[in-house]
Amino acid sequence: MARFPALDGAIADGDVVMHLGDPIREQRALERGDALAPLGDRTVIELAGSERLTWLDSITSQSVARLQAGQSTELLVLDPQGRVEHVAAVFDDGASTWLIADAADAEPLAAWLGRMVFRADVTVVVRAELSVAGFFAGGGAEQRAESAALAPHGVAVVWTDPWPAVQPGGHQYHEGRHPGADYRWRTAVLDEASAAALAADPDAAWAGALAAEALRVAAWRPRWAAEVDERSLPHETDWIRTAVHLNKGCYRGQETVAKVHNLGHPPRRIAALHLDGSESVLPEPGAPVLVRTADGSGEDEVGHITSSARHHELGPIALAILSRRAPVGDLVVRTPDGDVAAAQEVIVPADAGATADVPRLTRLSRRPSAPDPRDAR
Repeated sequence: MARFPALDGAIADGDVVMHLGDPIREQRALERGDALAPLGDRTVIELAGSERLTWLDSITSQSVARLQAGQSTELLVLDPQGRVEHVAAVFDDGASTWLIADAADAEPLAAWLGRMVFRADVTVVVRAELSVAGFFAGGGAEQRAESAALAPHGVAVVWTDPWPAVQPGGHQYHEGRHPGADYRWRTAVLDEASAAALAADPDAAWAGALAAEALRVAAWRPRWAAEVDERSLPHETDWIRTAVHLNKGCYRGQETVAKVHNLGHPPRRIAALHLDGSESVLPEPGAPVLVRTADGSGEDEVGHITSSARHHELGPIALAILSRRAPVGDLVVRTPDGDVAAAQEVIVPADAGATADVPRLTRLSRRPSAPDPRDAR
């Protein structure tokens, strides 16, 4: 994984620039499209070969066989039980397909892809020397990033996040206007020279990961590094809308995806939480989410925090994975510094799924018995 060139005033955690002195100001600049965010926790994988798209289509959740040069999408790799194993942003430049993954997932994803090549004309290479910068479209950062982006085949490698628009073959569980409707997120892939030139540009404005994450959480946008665990189904985080094609051919985990979507309900659901900011306590990922028992005698744990942030307008916010049985209403988040009240906003409703119009059959045990031929005598 490439380390982004040093930026003046940057406060970093390993390879990740957390902020540059004022996370709230940086957040506003990023949202306006005026700032770039160095994404040191992303890694790039390049797929080459004439069969790369049809091969990728056959083994992942997304329909990418006809992806055109300059187009973007995202995909999931599922296990045989339909649980999410890997996630990647996808961009094709006409000669190579570029995957952008969370850094901790990139090597395992590349290794799995390598094992799946068999005789296909495909090569899988982790491009650890490349960097990634994020930005919002519509401002000065867009032109700066697109001019600096890698373009080995004449097309700038700039991924456009499809979130939250429902992609062909996708499905949305949330009803009403989505808070991510204005989430115009892009990521540019940079080589070492262009990243260094951007870092040295005195006119470039920068924002850290705290700013980028706050805007992601406010848009209800799931991420592998935060919302995925060993039990995750794509339905639970509303990923069906952008990363799953429900009508394409078979792939690993497809049977579970179809069964839950058409006939069942996901066992868990993602929710947005607006946290009480009076105590200035921001819960860490993993913090338990509780609800008072019906008789008022105690508390039940109904889920956990996956992401939390301080938004420049909304204040402290979080995403949480909850049990489907969790009630719709106010919750409590438990932290080492005390309990934090949380107002819940439903993203995936408890009745998500079961969309197929299947006629209900009478159970065999309730069918009337056949007439006895002797009665006609």
